[in-house]
Amino acid sequence: MPTTRNNAPRPRTTRATGNVFADLGFSPLQAASLHLRAQLMAELIRVVRSRKLTQVSAARLFQVSQPRISDLMRAKVEKFSSDALVEMLAKAGMGVKVRAVGQRIVA
Repeated sequence: MPTTRNNAPRPRTTRATGNVFADLGFSPLQAASLHLRAQLMAELIRVVRSRKLTQVSAARLFQVSQPRISDLMRAKVEKFSSDALVEMLAKAGMGVKVRAVGQRIVA
């Protein structure tokens, strides 16, 4: 193992794949699903912040409960299905386009 100047072992690094969930060891199917949902959630969070919505007003807009908005804003990806996130984006007046780029899915 290579060492640093003080002869301490240098930590090993691994090149990122572009999908943090794959890098964390999720199966390819799980990683793709989590990555897609994270991208959709990031867009919803941008909508809430750019429109300066409170959680209550965001809940009204997306037609969900305020605790769901809290989960969204805290990026609790495991609590949302892709369908639910797409519906929320549609209620905000946004469309979703998904395309494959190489071996990645981009929303």
